[in-house]
Amino acid sequence: MTGVRYFDVGETVVRRDVHRSGRVWSELALRVVADTGEALVTACAPGAEAAWPSLYAKARADGDRSVRTEAFEAMARGEWELAPGRWQDTELLLWKPPAAWFSINAFSTGSGLRNWYVNFEHPTRRTEVGYDTFDLAVDLVIDPDLTRWQWKDEDEYAHVRRLGIIMDIEHQAVELARAQVLSLLEDRAGPFTDADGWAAWRWNSSWPLPRLPQTG
Repeated sequence: MTGVRYFDVGETVVRRDVHRSGRVWSELALRVVADTGEALVTACAPGAEAAWPSLYAKARADGDRSVRTEAFEAMARGEWELAPGRWQDTELLLWKPPAAWFSINAFSTGSGLRNWYVNFEHPTRRTEVGYDTFDLAVDLVIDPDLTRWQWKDEDEYAHVRRLGIIMDIEHQAVELARAQVLSLLEDRAGPFTDADGWAAWRWNSSWPLPRLPQTG
């Protein structure tokens, strides 16, 4: 970890999904909860600034998953534009080990922890304003009490593999990461060690919502 810049607690950072072409696919402003050699822990709440591909934003607004398919096809062609957005519906607490091909997320609402959500993605590449990764489509959704889980978006994962967005070497990394996550869950390791603490965590209403850096 020599030369890595650690972020201060409370600092705003930006998580970016960056395509192998170098183009940004999405951005989300987050606030740092903890930053150690083990993991970067960040959070956001409804209203935090984001940027999404315009087709992906349309899919969210319309509730039409078929438009998500169009968005992935646009990615494969290298033809997309970002639209401004806002994080919605849940408070997010995110645990991202630097070398892991996944992050573990806790989504909470006013009534408490809604679910755990494992996002499979590239390892962290630190930037001056946060970190870069790349979402690999497939996810794991875990019940709040950790007793049940199910895979999500396997159809989209197969589709982006067919499109060549996810290469074989990335697929192999995802397969290993699936096993690692299930082992963490079984052993109650990582954030699952303090599952009750994570379930009880809430966004501090006195914190300003994180904003994306102004450019241009």
